[in-house]
Amino acid sequence: MAEEKRRKVAFPLFSHYNLPIKYFIETSMNAEYILQPPMTRRTMDLGARYSPDSVCTPFKTTLGSMIEALEAGADTLIMTMGVCRLGYYGELQEEILRRQGYDFDFVNFSEYATGKPKDYLKVLRQVDPKLSLPKMTRALTEALRMVAHLDEIEELYYKNCGFEVHPGDYRKTRDHFLMAMQLAAGSHDIEEGYKTVKREMAAIPLKKPDRRIRVGVIGEYYTVMDPFSNLNLEQKLADMGVEVHRWMNVSNRNLHYHEKNLRVQIGDYCEYNMGPTSTANIWAAKYYASHGFDGIVHVKSAGCTPETDIEPVLRRIGAEYRIPILYLTYDTQTSDTGLDTRLEAFYDML
Repeated sequence: MAEEKRRKVAFPLFSHYNLPIKYFIETSMNAEYILQPPMTRRTMDLGARYSPDSVCTPFKTTLGSMIEALEAGADTLIMTMGVCRLGYYGELQEEILRRQGYDFDFVNFSEYATGKPKDYLKVLRQVDPKLSLPKMTRALTEALRMVAHLDEIEELYYKNCGFEVHPGDYRKTRDHFLMAMQLAAGSHDIEEGYKTVKREMAAIPLKKPDRRIRVGVIGEYYTVMDPFSNLNLEQKLADMGVEVHRWMNVSNRNLHYHEKNLRVQIGDYCEYNMGPTSTANIWAAKYYASHGFDGIVHVKSAGCTPETDIEPVLRRIGAEYRIPILYLTYDTQTSDTGLDTRLEAFYDML
């Protein structure tokens, strides 16, 4: 009997979250995960070349990343679902790629977005028909632990890396941690990598003034979390000596999120759910403004309707709490010059 083909699976690059996706697929399924190269100008050019002009920017980025995954040997692409236009990405991207002559299998979570666990299981069994439920459950639990660790370490990194006595210590330690997560083959590896980076980060000497500039970064889900998409915004702020805070991550927005609870806290500004990240960003802006932060940066991709809709609310918060807000919109540009100039002016003002 012929051996069943082992799929080569890929997902569009998104910050560091491809590492837990890789772990989940390779420890629960008879499949290999293809980790495509880091995104570059070529990634954006590829995506923009085949995308509708007016589509929101993450569509172009993820499409380019899919093309590079196929070039790297992937034969199966997975696309997530979403409650804004993201929910339509997968169907349109699949059609675009097939028109360009690519041959692949496409697994689109939006086709199974019923909220029922058994339907998500159907999606995964497209990748591995013999998927074991106990094995999958264990791998998912461990992958989610990795997500929590990645988010915690990234939060520590951006709060502290701008105040190192020896520049580069935090980055080197974080990079070692990310490599450990990429190579992790089991729960023990994940936890050991986490304990090691926590211990090493705690030992890094800092020169952190009591009165330091603190900036809260808010914005559209993909662009605010992905360093390539926002031109390394948080690193640029940290390099200026800013303590950078960002509530928006997968742990906070997807794993521990309570829309109604947050909306109660911003009842003066928002009565209804305005979109996938709108409530969270209004809440975060009010939190930063009312807790003595020096400034807020609002990040969105061009064409992102929910984030455009909340800008009048953010301006009201800025006026009432007398806190400056910098509004940044990203499209297919990859030059840092304009961003550097605006951040320097914002920093000088703070």
